[in-house]
Amino acid sequence: MPHIISHRGASGYRPEQTLAAFELAARMGADYLEPDLVITGDGVLIARHEPYLGDSTDVSDHPEFAERRTTKTIDGHVIRDQWFAEDFTIDEIKTLRAREPMPELRQQNTIYDGRFEIPTFQEVIDLTKRLSGQLGIDVGVYPETKHPTYFQGLGTPLEPALIDILDSNGLNRAGANIYVQSFEVANLRMLRDHLWVPFIQLTDSHGAPYDRVTAGHAHTYRDMMTPEGLAEIATYAQGIGPTKGSVIPRNPDGSLGEPTSLVDDAHAAGLEVHPYIWRAENAFLPTGYRSSDQPAHLGDLFRSLEIFLDAGIDGLFIDHPDIAVEVIKDRT
Repeated sequence: MPHIISHRGASGYRPEQTLAAFELAARMGADYLEPDLVITGDGVLIARHEPYLGDSTDVSDHPEFAERRTTKTIDGHVIRDQWFAEDFTIDEIKTLRAREPMPELRQQNTIYDGRFEIPTFQEVIDLTKRLSGQLGIDVGVYPETKHPTYFQGLGTPLEPALIDILDSNGLNRAGANIYVQSFEVANLRMLRDHLWVPFIQLTDSHGAPYDRVTAGHAHTYRDMMTPEGLAEIATYAQGIGPTKGSVIPRNPDGSLGEPTSLVDDAHAAGLEVHPYIWRAENAFLPTGYRSSDQPAHLGDLFRSLEIFLDAGIDGLFIDHPDIAVEVIKDRT
């Protein structure tokens, strides 16, 4: 059966990247909890989608941190007037509380604003262990290394901390219920020499891995999803994580088009295919699956998901894991 990967936890129901979102996802039946990893100034991996904290925490309400608001460039993009994880210690991070980063679409999640801490990666692993015992299943973890080149440039690389945590938790072994993913290539190749776990090469519908851009390589994500590119990925990874649109693109009117050959091509190269991201709000759904013209209203994610499962995907990143559970259960 396809893997159900809870995208930043059950983030359709709780503020993302919180222990509450991760726990709810596991209790809903998700196979994997997916934390994005950035690192603090004192070397602790925490679960945040980006290094900047202003969109998903209450850091702006802390006058003691006002002077740390700054502008930085991440992977060629200027991020203005933000607070960055690497400028905080873990003790300082623990004084912050999570907020819903898409309040205009998920107003119901905002009732939890201020209730939950920012978890460390170790706390996410501890949660998977506890829930595995309570639920009688092996709850997996699926971390993403965010902006590896950026953190390497700061002198606080993510990879040594990731290796240490997986080693100390008995997860650096064949058969451990874990995948490690990245949009970059060089760090996955490096980690392959240190970790005995499967890797997922994330791709996008445009652009290129930032480490390849800085190294002067011409290969784009589109190049990586050709049969030749997939064969190269298979030398260091066990699967790909493409956008949904790389599997089934949308027509100009927003409706779903015809499946591409990507799933078949990846399978021919011996790779799994775990696309992202499924969300239930109309804003994210193809036309024909929306319930109204209101972006925040919920549409027919069930039927939309069915189409992609028919295309042969091996896993899926989803904000509403309970919906994936229902759809997959109905197909077995």
